[in-house]
Amino acid sequence: MSLIENLNWRHATKAYDPERKVSEENVNKILEAARLAPTSSGLQQFRIIVVENKEVREKLVPGALNPECMMEASCVLVFAAWDEYTPERIDAIYDRTTEERDLPKGRFDSYTDKIKEMYAKQPKEEHFMHAARQSYIGLGMALAQAAELKIDTTPAEGFDNKLVDKVLELEQKGLKSVCLLYVGYSDKERDWLSTMKKVRNPMDVFTIRM
Repeated sequence: MSLIENLNWRHATKAYDPERKVSEENVNKILEAARLAPTSSGLQQFRIIVVENKEVREKLVPGALNPECMMEASCVLVFAAWDEYTPERIDAIYDRTTEERDLPKGRFDSYTDKIKEMYAKQPKEEHFMHAARQSYIGLGMALAQAAELKIDTTPAEGFDNKLVDKVLELEQKGLKSVCLLYVGYSDKERDWLSTMKKVRNPMDVFTIRM
């Protein structure tokens, strides 16, 4: 199937079959799609926490808008972004880049010095907002890959970020939660949206040509 056909197939799943698990191989494919997503300056300023443990999920349930999905999906992917840009974080990815491309260390110093100076003038909250936007690119890639594999998903912002950050100890990792992605297989009897027609604005409304 083409990408467009896959996107027409997918929907925001409302109920999951708790007995059906997504294979580790396919979870890794979804993660890999997100890992390969483009990000600003190539910094990969977000991480994904894979939550499969039942006890951990139970701690997250009180802050979830859709607690059934939290418990019944095969796994929950938590997209979490850097809480700030630091010279050390910027240098780490560019040091890796020069090493893997067999380039002299410091090859990109003129560029990294420029973005370090730019971020140094911004408040930390602005850093996080920018990094969070990058995580949504990864989310989109993950959704598309899951659709290709015919794996059901539900992207979610309806959750208590502070609770997620506390339970997963994200502050200690220099991260803050942005969004969730429930991953699994639909329970067709309870997933009321699965039989409904996908509705989007028509192209002539959605696009503005100039």
